[in-house]
Amino acid sequence: MRRLIQIRTIVVVFLLLIDIYLFFVFKYLTQNSSPKLRLTVLSAHCIVSVASIVSLFVLNIVPQQTRYYIISIILGILIAKLLFVLVLLVDEIRRGIFWTVKRIVPSKPANTNVSNNSIPRSSFLVWLGAILGGGFLATFLYGFSNKYNYRVRTVKINFPNLPKSFKGLRILQLSDIHSGSFSNKRAVNDGVSMALREKPDIILFTGDLVNDRAVEMINYKNVFNRLTAPMGVYSTLGNHDYGDYAEWNSPEEKAANLEQLKNIHAEMGWRLLMNEHIIFERNGEKIALLGIENWGAKGHFPKYGKLDVAYKGTENVPFKILMSHDPSHWDAQVRPDYPGIDLTLAGHTHGMQFGVEIPHFKWSPIQYMYKQWAGLYKTGKQYLYVNRGYGFLGYPGRVGILPEITVIELV
Repeated sequence: MRRLIQIRTIVVVFLLLIDIYLFFVFKYLTQNSSPKLRLTVLSAHCIVSVASIVSLFVLNIVPQQTRYYIISIILGILIAKLLFVLVLLVDEIRRGIFWTVKRIVPSKPANTNVSNNSIPRSSFLVWLGAILGGGFLATFLYGFSNKYNYRVRTVKINFPNLPKSFKGLRILQLSDIHSGSFSNKRAVNDGVSMALREKPDIILFTGDLVNDRAVEMINYKNVFNRLTAPMGVYSTLGNHDYGDYAEWNSPEEKAANLEQLKNIHAEMGWRLLMNEHIIFERNGEKIALLGIENWGAKGHFPKYGKLDVAYKGTENVPFKILMSHDPSHWDAQVRPDYPGIDLTLAGHTHGMQFGVEIPHFKWSPIQYMYKQWAGLYKTGKQYLYVNRGYGFLGYPGRVGILPEITVIELV
């Protein structure tokens, strides 16, 4: 609690400093405007500033979904202001240099041939800052409408060692449902219907069913229990499923939460793989599905997974699929130590829910932390697919990186 108060105080002081600076900037920019326009601009700035700061102190008394929106709007406004301020600082530096030079170098007669129609550079920078800040905020707010804008992504992968009996196998992958963030059950249900229309042979879920608590899934069990496939539905745990980011009254309460979540997987008809494997057989040919608990190589994410335990007994199976929530596991352990794993399925990153994806180019800030963060990757004969996530966390929206339903066809 004390740490939370300290963080909130730092944020408030930071917001005040930026807003005081911008108040004088707007006051200067409107000095030649009508009194009514000037009053409107300055009043609007003060109202937004005060509203942002007051909102930080009411977060604990509003519902969780509302809290996400408040935090996101404050964050969006802050980033927009920072972009504006950064551009203005360039102009401040320019003015500082000219001021210094003017006092060192003797002044020259004014040039009367300068066109009055040219826009001074300071005006250009002000407009540039306003466009960057305003454009970002508009895009950020627009992203709220994309959080249930599901996209089916179909990927075909050729594996020479895939047994003939399993050629054409259709795998449907979902990841990062984060049910505690949902507020539109009908939209979530429509996404599940989209997934079922793909008629997969098997459905695999790669972790983070909830944000923190098992009870978040109570209202959505009758949505996700609709997921069925001829070979079954299998799942693993993600870092959020353990309740590590929530406050508990006792270790026993936290452990009970995890047990409740495991039971929910079973109640929906999902087979939760906890450091174990399943072997499928057709016409005497076999493939193996391995599922481990969360194992992260980045940041402070936990390493509960035991791949050695899950792998044991699959050594002679010619084709293996691994479900591991965190994609950093692939480079850290899977590739160097388990070359016999042909395909790894992961999630976790959400593509940061913000970025750009166009043909032949994709970018997101998350790529500076995760080398593999969205889509298909290959090294040698091994493949990794990182699902962009079905749900959302924190920011209740998506910009550029849309929620994903993945269909992987083995050919």
